[in-house]
Amino acid sequence: MKTPTQTNAIDFDTAKLQRLGFGQPFPPPRRPTTVAQLRQQLGLQLQTSLEPERILSVFFREIQRLVPLDALHYRHDAADLRLEFGQRGHHSVSYSLSHEGEHLGELIFRRNQRLSEEELGQLESLLATLLYPMRNALLYRAATRNALRDPLTQTGNRIAMDQTLQREIDMARRHLNPLSLLMLDIDHFKHINDTYGHAAGDNVLREVAAVIKAQLRNVDMVFRFGGEEFLVLLSNTSREAAAVVGERLRKATLAQDYWADGKRIELTVSLGCSTLLAAESAESLLRRADNALYVAKREGRNRLAMAG
Repeated sequence: MKTPTQTNAIDFDTAKLQRLGFGQPFPPPRRPTTVAQLRQQLGLQLQTSLEPERILSVFFREIQRLVPLDALHYRHDAADLRLEFGQRGHHSVSYSLSHEGEHLGELIFRRNQRLSEEELGQLESLLATLLYPMRNALLYRAATRNALRDPLTQTGNRIAMDQTLQREIDMARRHLNPLSLLMLDIDHFKHINDTYGHAAGDNVLREVAAVIKAQLRNVDMVFRFGGEEFLVLLSNTSREAAAVVGERLRKATLAQDYWADGKRIELTVSLGCSTLLAAESAESLLRRADNALYVAKREGRNRLAMAG
């Protein structure tokens, strides 16, 4: 009998690709005759997507035909992926997936009853079908994220912003939710570059981006809009709530220590805020945030201005 929590590390090269597996919270109506039959079916189904969520969802559903499970949890920190399917169970078994030294994530299966030795063997056999689909999905995810990410600050780039903004506007209108923008600009950034050099300026940009991200919810999005400008997209956030977030960002960036050549850099930011109006375009929403930012700078910087 296995203990309630088990951990197994499987390298697909040395394990001869013969063992590994998954599941869903309720047993489907039909049941394949053999593990080999289910492996064959999964081998075809899992190759049809490059989305980790879709791959694991199909795997979790199909595995129920052979091994009933209450939950599947997947985690890959480097890819910033945490996925959960089903409900929690009292007993668990975990697997660390790797191929040729490449880490492919951690899997945890849960259910309220202990897994038998036979069921563990079935799981481990079926997990082999996940190897190449998940590896391809992770590679595709990394390539996509890199194409949409500013390499210096690790925020979204202008391409990502253009793609995301219209989608968020459409969703806000469909669900009748508010949507707000914050445009943040580092005050006197040219002076920092001229005084301390561009390397110091790059470090400041990285640190400001980190401060911004640390103050936001997971659903909020940050983009590098220009040289020293960042755009923060606040979904389901009213004008009043966006003003609170803007002030929090201003104070957090002001409190952060920035150093160059052993000297502390005095740094402030200015922000402009706009909230989506009825029938407003993405261009208009951006323009109003930019105009509000201009007002903040004109009135002395280190402040937040709200669009009318």
